[in-house]
Amino acid sequence: MTGHTKTTRRGFLAAGAAGVAASSLAATAADSADARWIDALPKKWDESYDVVIIGSGFAGLAAAWEARKAGATVVILEKMRTVGGNSIINGGIIAAAGTPLQEKQGLKDSPEQLAADMIREGLGLNHPDLVKITAEQSWPVVKWTIEELGVQYTDHLVQEGGHAVPRSYQTHNGSGSAIVNQQLAKLKEIKQDVRTQVYVEKILRDKDGRVKGLQVRDGYVFPREGSGKQKFIRAKKAVILAHGGFSSDVAFRLKQDPKLTAQMDCTNHPGATSEMLRESLRVGAIPIQLSWIQVGPWGSADEKGFGLGPHFAQEVAAMFGIWVEAATGKRFISELANRKMRADAIMNIMNKGGNCIAIADAGQVHGHVEQNIPKMLERGVIKPYDSLEAIAAAYKVPIDPLKQQVADYNRYVAQKKDDQFGRYMHKDLTPLGAKMPFYVLRLMPKVHYAMGGIQIDTSGRVLDISTDKPIPALYAAGEASGGIHGAVRLGSCSMLSSLVWGRIAGKNAAAEKAWA
Repeated sequence: MTGHTKTTRRGFLAAGAAGVAASSLAATAADSADARWIDALPKKWDESYDVVIIGSGFAGLAAAWEARKAGATVVILEKMRTVGGNSIINGGIIAAAGTPLQEKQGLKDSPEQLAADMIREGLGLNHPDLVKITAEQSWPVVKWTIEELGVQYTDHLVQEGGHAVPRSYQTHNGSGSAIVNQQLAKLKEIKQDVRTQVYVEKILRDKDGRVKGLQVRDGYVFPREGSGKQKFIRAKKAVILAHGGFSSDVAFRLKQDPKLTAQMDCTNHPGATSEMLRESLRVGAIPIQLSWIQVGPWGSADEKGFGLGPHFAQEVAAMFGIWVEAATGKRFISELANRKMRADAIMNIMNKGGNCIAIADAGQVHGHVEQNIPKMLERGVIKPYDSLEAIAAAYKVPIDPLKQQVADYNRYVAQKKDDQFGRYMHKDLTPLGAKMPFYVLRLMPKVHYAMGGIQIDTSGRVLDISTDKPIPALYAAGEASGGIHGAVRLGSCSMLSSLVWGRIAGKNAAAEKAWA
């Protein structure tokens, strides 16, 4: 845990966001203001903009683009040395329902089906009004990235766990950078840059309840608390929180879920920490579902962070191959179950001293994954084998059950029905072992995404814990917000929700009336 997230600076959270006293909840906004969120405004602002955006990932950049198009002056603040956050290193898949590519491939889908999938797998903890907007905007936002930003996608639809049908577009390079870089390029065309190494110390909420600016450290060096020069930035219209999640913040995530110890690897960049979430709670934002933290089931035990392994494990082995428990030689779950179900299953096996492997063959590798096979082999993320016997020897798998499992699976492929786990059977499935070599990856679940955050309404406005009404001039989008994904975020819905709600927040923030 880095020093900049000390709870001594965030007294509201130290008392427990979920345990706010009933008397505080019953207090009027004016009464609670003195205790919680009023900060003295500076006598002089160092800088002034219509809209101030915190974070430079999908959501923040989308918000900036829409706010600028609406005529607002904008500044984007990023605490790290580099831009893009988790967005620029993510897997590059975005869900969209009822698309031309699905129609071309004979797949029936709709926004209603996407919304139903999200709510079912989210265990009904999703807020339906937010899900509805997210699903309805899924194809429009992908179309926007293509037509307005110039993003390039492959013609291969990815099937992520928990989705009823293949519906996720894959960027041409298998990375979120294909979108972030286009967002940055478009912003550069209108002379909008991103200010890096600017750390937000305080959200300045005035006695009238409105957010009016920020206290920041310009020239901040992560994770050195107190570094940089203190400045005050005025937000004449609104502040947008697009700072992402907190999965890299071990101390904070442990408070939410004690299982997620420092021994668990994380796919996030080092700056995915909790300080802005803590600050938003200090000024009265409603916390929602903070303990629902996603563990990605497809991580590789042979590389750190996100890496390349998830592309093979999900886009190849989960869609076209099998996942096997080493001790039994058998599949242990549908490879296309939601992320929580698969991660929990693997962790239960590992807690008993076991291991799980993902198996596919060379004929099932495609697109950008195929381009990265040499790199994965060189790094030892996947290993090649010329027979099931070789796999059995390498991973201590009983050979007869493994052979029987592969034979059963190939029968499911031929009949286009998975009798074992009811997995969706892709139309392009081929028998496992039809083209050598086999490729194998050692599965290792990794902390990946925070479903919870701060509560927003359908306009992207942050809601006040005292009144349930919007905090004037404060918006949130992306992983900073909560309520969209419920207990389980479906893969490829992070990029979707970040871009959809970033655009919504940007448009609405720009439409706010400036304060005098």
